[in-house]
Amino acid sequence: MSWFSILISGIVTYFSRMAMVALIDREMLGAKVKEVLNYVPAAVFPAIIFPGVFFNDFGSLVQITDPKIYGAIIALVVGFFSKNVIATIFSGLLSYWFIIFIILK
Repeated sequence: MSWFSILISGIVTYFSRMAMVALIDREMLGAKVKEVLNYVPAAVFPAIIFPGVFFNDFGSLVQITDPKIYGAIIALVVGFFSKNVIATIFSGLLSYWFIIFIILK
């Protein structure tokens, strides 16, 4: 019964989200709506990343000496100057890995 529920909820979720993409005509949206929708990725990305950087596994704030903080700072600087999401992600990951595997080892 639980697999059936998972399957049905997945199908309903897929079709409800796909309907917005497939059925709405892009010319139907106004210029102001298109301009506002351009900011959605920039607003969603920090909301996804913030808890992973600033909270530990127990839900409390991490110390300022946590390597995730330094990786996030480097990613912030790279993102500010490059304006490239992929470069920002890779710079943050590489700097974090460098800190935990090379410097702290």
